[in-house]
Amino acid sequence: MARLKTHDEALRLRLLHRAAATVFDRGTAALSLRQLAADVKTSTTAVYSLFGNKAGLLSSLYEEAARLFVARLAANRPTDDPVGDVIRLGLVYREYAIANPHLYAILFSDRSVQCPSESESESERPPEAIETYRPLVDAVRRGQQAGQFSSESDPELIALSVWGMAHGLVSLVLSGNEPPGLAVADCYERALGVLVAGWRVNEGKVQGFADVP
Repeated sequence: MARLKTHDEALRLRLLHRAAATVFDRGTAALSLRQLAADVKTSTTAVYSLFGNKAGLLSSLYEEAARLFVARLAANRPTDDPVGDVIRLGLVYREYAIANPHLYAILFSDRSVQCPSESESESERPPEAIETYRPLVDAVRRGQQAGQFSSESDPELIALSVWGMAHGLVSLVLSGNEPPGLAVADCYERALGVLVAGWRVNEGKVQGFADVP
């Protein structure tokens, strides 16, 4: 009889999602491999077998969060309207964050997960981080090629402003710090639209933010 495989992908994912919840609630210092194994009703041997050690677990945690986020972005296929694509990517960003707040925090808030080793340079970004950002930069570049965005500006600068807007608004929601009487969900898409409009080319000139209705 074939031996039952217990250290499988399903167990790995359960461990990762439980670890993400722990890090989100209490930080990486509170992440104990022994307690994690107990929470998921497995053995510490299984945890070490799947991840090697705590640093390996944190690295896998970041990779899984990035993989799911990149897959969500990739499902939003490019169209012949790059400006619309930029806004739609912003909407996907919010959807991922609201649906997966623990994984979102791993990706965009907790540097100790991205750089678990003290010997690793804080200025170095994991390769997965590039893939989370690339679709937005590519959409901006397509917009510049189509004459919709200013070609005088660095596409990464335009993408950064959009990402910053999305990140800031989403962070207000997740932290419970929305302004009294104003729900971010009611103005999120419009706010992105106003920002994006500021980078657009209007009759051969870059449209300034003051010109946006």
